[in-house]
Amino acid sequence: MGRRKRLEHGFIHVYTGDGKGKTTAALGQAFRAVGHNLKTLMIMFMKGNIEYGELETARRLAPFMEIREMGRETFVSRENPEAIDIQWAQDGMKLARKIIRDGAHDLVILDELNVAVDYKLVTVEDVLELFRVKPAHVELILTGRSAHEKIIEAADMVTEMKLIKHYFDKGVEARVGIER
Repeated sequence: MGRRKRLEHGFIHVYTGDGKGKTTAALGQAFRAVGHNLKTLMIMFMKGNIEYGELETARRLAPFMEIREMGRETFVSRENPEAIDIQWAQDGMKLARKIIRDGAHDLVILDELNVAVDYKLVTVEDVLELFRVKPAHVELILTGRSAHEKIIEAADMVTEMKLIKHYFDKGVEARVGIER
């Protein structure tokens, strides 16, 4: 593989809002990074054991892209999360801290981390600590609705996806190849 060029300065992105496209935007950024031989890791909080199309794509793009699922296939209760969901989120944060501090990855995506904070599976202080320990060359992306105001304030770039209309409201379930 040889020596690869690193980013001169990595920024912190937040993709939030009620509209579709937060994870998709992060994956688009990952796809672009991999095209330039940048090593990319996505940690999927609150997601697991579902055959998302991006998992197969990441396998095909290895060793430049990897995705790790840190959750179960079921929805997490916002009002009363189960202990296992809290543990998955804490394990995800432990992995994120290790990967970010290590600095071997150029792009780190923490998918649905904003939701994990909103559901109180992870503290906003723990997320802000990731920002502080991030090496200068690491680009960091957080996705998920309901981004905390302190995360928004600390980020370098924030994009809000606004929901105008969605076929889900007509009863259409998540479709293979489009939503998963």
